[in-house]
Amino acid sequence: MRTRLAAAGAILLWFGTTASAHRLDEYLQATTISLEKDRVEARVRLTPGVAVFPIVLAGIDTDADSVISEAERQAYANHVLGDLSLTVDGNRLQLRIVSSEFARIEEMKQGMGEIQLEFTADIPRGGASRRLVFENRHQSAIAAYLVNCLIPRDPDIQITAQDRDYRQSYYRLDYVQADVRTSPLSFSWNSGAGVSLGMAALVLFGWFALLWQRRARGVKNARVQE
Repeated sequence: MRTRLAAAGAILLWFGTTASAHRLDEYLQATTISLEKDRVEARVRLTPGVAVFPIVLAGIDTDADSVISEAERQAYANHVLGDLSLTVDGNRLQLRIVSSEFARIEEMKQGMGEIQLEFTADIPRGGASRRLVFENRHQSAIAAYLVNCLIPRDPDIQITAQDRDYRQSYYRLDYVQADVRTSPLSFSWNSGAGVSLGMAALVLFGWFALLWQRRARGVKNARVQE
């Protein structure tokens, strides 16, 4: 995942430029998304400005000892993840943290350090035309959001449209994927369709059994007459 997302430096160079020049009173949160047919991966880079750093630190260093422990890192990463929403075709995906890196407090205090969170989610099977929606609501009162998608490495995936709100806390991506395999036909006896098919099969079986019985009786009667 790191290798794939590292390509963002060449494809989305403007992210780095914007991050280094962000306002002191903003909490810059830049997200890059990478698409595959069966999963989505993303990296969120969070860079607090000098003026808002005390607010950000208070949410991370909950015991106020000026040290970010491993437990506090995990707790904050989960907190950020809870403020993110990712759906594909209206189905909300379950996000999983892959890695988290925190700069030193001294670096973030000077507006130079950042937090990097990488996460992934499985995408359920679907049709050829798909829609992804990403939303970020973390620290919305002080946040400045950026979001974009990397060019898919899979040539079967083509991005057709992108849309954002003015804050970029909401991002919509439409894409198409070729060579899509549909799920094999399956029947569930717990569903209405499964019950209907089961009843139809029983009726058909009974009809064949009745015909077989009648035929057997006809053959038997013919032999008796002989």
